Amino acid sequence: MTDVVVVGAGPVGLAVGVVLAGTGREVVVVDKLAAGANTSRAAVIHARTLEMLERIGVSERLVELGVPAERFSILDGGRELIGVPFGGLPTKYPYTLMIPQDLTEQVLAERLEAVGGKVRRECEATGITQYDDHAVVTLESGEEIRTRYVVAADGMHSRIRDLAGLGDDTGDTLPLSFSLADVWVDGGLTGEEVQLYLANQGVLVVAPLPNGSFRLVAEVQEAPEQVSVAYAQSLLDTRGPGAGRRASVRVTEVIWGSRFRIHERVAPAYRNGRVILSGDSAHAHSPAGGQGMNLGLRDAITLGEALGTALETGDERQLDLYATQARAEALEVVSLASRLTRIATLPTALRPARNLLLRLLGKLPAVQRGLAVRLSAVRTR
Repeated sequence: MTDVVVVGAGPVGLAVGVVLAGTGREVVVVDKLAAGANTSRAAVIHARTLEMLERIGVSERLVELGVPAERFSILDGGRELIGVPFGGLPTKYPYTLMIPQDLTEQVLAERLEAVGGKVRRECEATGITQYDDHAVVTLESGEEIRTRYVVAADGMHSRIRDLAGLGDDTGDTLPLSFSLADVWVDGGLTGEEVQLYLANQGVLVVAPLPNGSFRLVAEVQEAPEQVSVAYAQSLLDTRGPGAGRRASVRVTEVIWGSRFRIHERVAPAYRNGRVILSGDSAHAHSPAGGQGMNLGLRDAITLGEALGTALETGDERQLDLYATQARAEALEVVSLASRLTRIATLPTALRPARNLLLRLLGKLPAVQRGLAVRLSAVRTR
């Protein structure tokens, strides 16, 4: 019998596996996909997450591969409304690290192998049966794996969560459509900060990526299935740094594009017997503030350590504490992301007044620092 089966080999599942394998536990990570992510998707790691990832020895490598953005700026065209510097935060990582999800997964997968673990791919978990002292995970092939605990890290549409009776049909799907694209550009954008443009035409996020490209995220009436160069260019021309003026930024290529809608949900409970939720299987929310993967990775480290304690001593109090505290933090993050999203997507008629208010608030150092603390999630005294 194995110690833990982790279902899902995204960043969260891999991180749980690293924690457990690194302390000598027998952990099996299974994933239905033949290979890991090959697109950037989540691309932000905040300071507190990097602090926690130090415990499994991957922060240094992530920083080497990523782009430290030392500032977050909220703008209206060429005018800054609020500047949020991270430099004064009490952390070893006074920045937002921009790094594509595929690189994050690569670093975690390499670390998992280094500590003696591995991922079993093309292995879809289709069933679970719980007993007093163990559980049995059934794979699509018919194979059964006996295990002390099961971690559901299989995403927003988690089958393991639902099979364990932890699913929840409540929650909101916001009537907003978002377009996402990673693009190459010629001139006009900075690689030193993340920029949020609050234009009358709508919101646009512009963020640097390690290879010199840029991530664009925009709320639109109806996002296209395929993002073209012309479409990406129109977003920058109407909402970005050159809005209303002759374009100073020229999009030369769309590397990858996608579209999505926002779901807001937190599972009613994170644990049922031998099954524990982590990451997107437990919570889903707006990408505003780049909190999703960060919350999941912090889940993973805390849960992995709690499982280690339970396996070593038989004392499950740390697991129960994880289930309670991680859910409480998720509720806070969902609330923050929801507020940021609603502010950014106010009705058009209210946007000039919103920007004027933000410009006034942006002059206050307390507002700047407060935003830096909330976004980075660092612990302050």
